[in-house]
Amino acid sequence: MIMVAVVAVLAIPASAWATSGDVASTQKYIQANYALVQAGSSKLGAGRAALRAVRSRIEGECPRGAAESPQNPDSTELSNEIIGAMVTSAYHTDVPAGESFIRAAAGLRWSNRALTSAVRSYVGKLKVLIALQTPNVCSDVRAWVASGYQTLPATTVRFDQQFMPNWVALGELPGGLAPYERASERSLLHRTNALEEQLTEFEAGDGVETWWNIMNALVLNP
Repeated sequence: MIMVAVVAVLAIPASAWATSGDVASTQKYIQANYALVQAGSSKLGAGRAALRAVRSRIEGECPRGAAESPQNPDSTELSNEIIGAMVTSAYHTDVPAGESFIRAAAGLRWSNRALTSAVRSYVGKLKVLIALQTPNVCSDVRAWVASGYQTLPATTVRFDQQFMPNWVALGELPGGLAPYERASERSLLHRTNALEEQLTEFEAGDGVETWWNIMNALVLNP
């Protein structure tokens, strides 16, 4: 009889073990994440314009600003700053959407502590990104050149210390959500994945191309 009982327990789907709080938190997170990526996808045009503006500003203010500069850890830091300028400019096209997601997801909890931690980590990183001010790349490049390529300006160091550890894409569906997802949410999850793919393609296409053009305009080696 004991063996029969054990087998019966093991046969129960994992989702059946989820508490009502886990299911409710998952539902709220999935909905908030969908709203975030939907907003991001609807702003792709504005995002492209923001990237063009960053490129135009740098090309206009400091063309060949890093000509004859060395390729070293400092040049990598400046490359990271350029990426940060692009990302923050794009994210700033719809700060309210980011703030709405943060409000909806920040207080969610699961019995799975790792999942709760993953969600809070993502929320915290997104919060940093939307609050970061876009750096003045030309000013920082000029300061580096003026030092004889010996010292990065504090503004570059400080920005990169904030940006790089918190650089995340719009939209995150941690694997730990799966046991608590409901069949009725599959359609929404499918649409979410499709939108996240659009955002990824934007980053890999427009984002990389813009970064490459800016690096060439500055004559800066990463």
